Amino acid sequence: PLRNHLETLFSLCNEVEKAEEKSTAFTQLVLEVTSFEKSLSFHSRREEDYMFKMMEKYIGKSSGPLVVMEYEHEQAHGFIDAFIENAKKPDLNSYEQLKNAAQIKNAYYTLIDHFAKEEAVLYPMAERMFTDEEKETLKQQVSEIS
Repeated sequence: PLRNHLETLFSLCNEVEKAEEKSTAFTQLVLEVTSFEKSLSFHSRREEDYMFKMMEKYIGKSSGPLVVMEYEHEQAHGFIDAFIENAKKPDLNSYEQLKNAAQIKNAYYTLIDHFAKEEAVLYPMAERMFTDEEKETLKQQVSEIS
């Protein structure tokens, strides 16, 4: 779902870039980014607060994949937070709307790469590392988050 939502954001960024009158596409982008940010925060929190903590026991946290993953979370959230903050300014001109949409494209590129790493490296690593009991604990913990 996050990847699909990202694709929607990317398409809206392209619409902002192409449109002569950018306000309509930009307004839609703001709405979609706000919705996406909530889903992404939920995703990040589940990983950082639960899965990463469990993985730290096995691989540490001073270097390696967990450090990279958390950094990428920070980067993506930084781009999105900057976008949301800038979008609050009244009467953004076309140039500012374009510049702001570029923040979302940066988040897109960061997250597409990030999700690929999760699927190819992080999740398989956790699958191999965790005992069945730990997997069940993790499943229970993340299902309780609202």
